[in-house]
Amino acid sequence: MSEATAQTLEQPAPKVLGGLVAYLQVDGAMKVAEFYAKAFDARQVFAVPPDEQGRTMHVHLYINGSSLMLCDAYPEHGHPHQAPQGYTMQLLLETDTIDTWWDRAVKAGMEVVVPLDVMFWGDRWGQLRDPFGIHWAMNAPVKQA
Repeated sequence: MSEATAQTLEQPAPKVLGGLVAYLQVDGAMKVAEFYAKAFDARQVFAVPPDEQGRTMHVHLYINGSSLMLCDAYPEHGHPHQAPQGYTMQLLLETDTIDTWWDRAVKAGMEVVVPLDVMFWGDRWGQLRDPFGIHWAMNAPVKQA
């Protein structure tokens, strides 16, 4: 373990927010964290410094009042990178904030998969895909007149 890594690990761990935390294995965890800062106003609260190959074993972000954790793949330890599939990260938002969140994400480079619209269950919902292949949905109740 490098001296920088040892010093980082001695810091107190930030509080984990939420009762269920997604932990995504990605290709380029620090790059993904930087993108989420632009797209979702994510705040990085902890990260293990990258190794000699530029990989990090742990990044902790706060997004929309919850924790999201990221890591790079380590195939030499039995954790090869796999393309994301079969899940969608969902942001539950307020009626008056969903447009701001949506617009910021699209401007940052998210691809619209399903346009934001009022759905059959009565909420505004839409789906995006980030440049790393991860699907994100946004959901907010429709303002009652």
